[in-house]
Amino acid sequence: MSGLDSKVVAITGASSGIGAATARELAGRGAAVVLGARRTDRLGSLVASIQAGGGRAEMLEVDVTRRSDLERLVALAVDRFGRLDVLVGNAGVARTAPMAALDVDDWDAMIDVNLRGVLHGIAAALPVFREQGHGHFVTTVSTSGLKIVPTQAVYAGTKNAVRTLLEALRQESTDGVLRTTSISPGYVRTELVDYIGDPGQREQAQQTMAALGIDPGAVARAIAFAIEQPEDVEIGEITIRPARQG
Repeated sequence: MSGLDSKVVAITGASSGIGAATARELAGRGAAVVLGARRTDRLGSLVASIQAGGGRAEMLEVDVTRRSDLERLVALAVDRFGRLDVLVGNAGVARTAPMAALDVDDWDAMIDVNLRGVLHGIAAALPVFREQGHGHFVTTVSTSGLKIVPTQAVYAGTKNAVRTLLEALRQESTDGVLRTTSISPGYVRTELVDYIGDPGQREQAQQTMAALGIDPGAVARAIAFAIEQPEDVEIGEITIRPARQG
């Protein structure tokens, strides 16, 4: 028996990359997964694949910048499976540029998705966790918040803000009801850097990703490890990156 057999897990940003890999990993180990993302065509294919393999999966179109979407995702989990054990907050965007470029729209996008989106998930799931007496927030942060480099100031700022709020939430929740885990991936082969607006920055990031990036399944296994611990054990921080990443 796996420690995931009876878990109900909602995942945002589940249509590709780490989110999709996590959905496959957890469903393959017996968890019921409730998947949210904006790209419903990809979500549909993923859910069909999981169900064809005997897994349990549901889906919902979710934009994490809308609080109501997170409320509906949590409600779907509870309605379909009776409870929600874990919310994996994985949706994120990365835009890199010097601060002097004043890409305020990109700043706003990162704040809205990376930070506000996590807060929306907490606001939706925390009352459910409190009512049922247990719950776990697992949130994708980044090694960019651990090693600050030029052109990533706002991105790293949003990720460090999430790390801070999860630690504060942990300290407010030492009654044993709530667990929090911050997952900090390094270079992982995902589409994250493909949407960087500046062509030069995008090409550089893609080259580094191609040279160093690890498979998203490695992060999914780390997330599974954190979730499957006994309820009285909390894995607060996991950093997972390529062995050759500086």
